[in-house]
Amino acid sequence: MKTSPRLSLNNGVLINQLGFGLYKVPPADAAGLVQTALAAGYRHFDTAAMYGNETGVARGISAQLGSPSAGTGGGSGELFPGISREDIFVTTKLWNDHHGYDAALRAFDDSMVNLGLDYVDLYLIHWPCPRKSLFPETYRALETLYREGRVRAIGVSNFQPAHLDRLLQTAEVVPAVNQIELHPWLQQEELRRKHTELGILTEAWSPLGRGQVLADPVIQACAAEHRRTPAQVILRWHMQLGHVAIPKASSEARIRENLDVFGFELSPRDMAALAGLDRGHRTGSHPDNVN
Repeated sequence: MKTSPRLSLNNGVLINQLGFGLYKVPPADAAGLVQTALAAGYRHFDTAAMYGNETGVARGISAQLGSPSAGTGGGSGELFPGISREDIFVTTKLWNDHHGYDAALRAFDDSMVNLGLDYVDLYLIHWPCPRKSLFPETYRALETLYREGRVRAIGVSNFQPAHLDRLLQTAEVVPAVNQIELHPWLQQEELRRKHTELGILTEAWSPLGRGQVLADPVIQACAAEHRRTPAQVILRWHMQLGHVAIPKASSEARIRENLDVFGFELSPRDMAALAGLDRGHRTGSHPDNVN
């Protein structure tokens, strides 16, 4: 069994660099996939209120902790002895229709009921929704949750440089993470530089470009040279750049394949070749257009 190394957030909390994404995972499948991922060595699970599968994630985690509620740890029914709640990193996100201070607090309570947890490791604003112009107020609610100890870290998702600039005019806690679409065809260098300046960790959703990037000839050639799959080459690229990545997988073979990226290294020539693939290609929406 392999496990991912951990990176330090700007508040000292450790996050597993390679996590398991649950976007578009049906609720009925989430528990089984979480258990399969735990068996493979994953300890970081990324869900969201909008995904509709927080309760499935809770069932998968509860089965490991051996109790009806995932908020209590270490029961005799645990699937993999030795793994406690403290070893599992759970991210969830606030959806767009709950922007605003009070609405955000209510949405978090709903997620906590769904997840059955005593705390969440990372809570994110899913999209900035700039036309609503409420994300600074929404983030203030996340700061309240952080100070109350109900979340170990807070951050944002899909924020562009202008959104971060506006947020930091009033925020008292610098976001620990900005989760963005990021892959070799969409490298967002300006935004990543801003993250470095501010001490925000870059986390990649759609780290494989929803599979579209796997057929790129440069990546295919690199994979052949290293006797790895294209997905492993791309995930290794993320790891060497210091990103957190949360690939989704629906089969045990692919779940294990995605985690098996720590036994080889891309050369400077490989990294330069992948850096040259940026074409500004989004597989999802531009954040300015999501409201």
